[in-house]
Amino acid sequence: MTYDMKRASVLVADDMKPMLALTASLLKIFGFVDIYQASDTEKAWELYCQKNPDIILTDWLMEPYDGLELVKKIRTDPESPNRFVPVIMMTGFSHRLRVEQARDIGVTEFLVKPFRARDMYARIEMLVEKPRRYVETEEFFGPDRRRRKGDGYQGPLRRENDDDKSSDEEGNKEDAVLLRKLREDAKRNT
Repeated sequence: MTYDMKRASVLVADDMKPMLALTASLLKIFGFVDIYQASDTEKAWELYCQKNPDIILTDWLMEPYDGLELVKKIRTDPESPNRFVPVIMMTGFSHRLRVEQARDIGVTEFLVKPFRARDMYARIEMLVEKPRRYVETEEFFGPDRRRRKGDGYQGPLRRENDDDKSSDEEGNKEDAVLLRKLREDAKRNT
């Protein structure tokens, strides 16, 4: 599906000027008009605060601090104009631990370098088609880390190590039977 990106703005932060230029060129091809470019994280933060872009694409390794620290600042700094801005992390680090680290800081999507134009477009499309809810706890603010839906959860406690698991087991079975009956009745009435 194609989108009209003319009214959306994007900030690209990458310390490698050829990669910065290439990314900006791809974004122009996708239809973005307002593309702000920064070759370091201080400039990226400054542009972010001034322009309040709709999307941010940032590299991981930059100076004077890295892209993860930039994302953390976007998500937690009181000066941040929009803590909910989607952030796509572009990096050559593809190991699962790195992806999880980025996710746990508040990155919305992850794009491994080198990437194809359609890969970048797919990440932007995900931001539009499947926006993620935001979660705030004492230790985290950012997009919901869980992507899977319908994991078969049937009760008030989600984790195996929850203390009250056995006390509600009988009630959970009754609730599951009741819910199944309600769903069947609803299907018959439609």
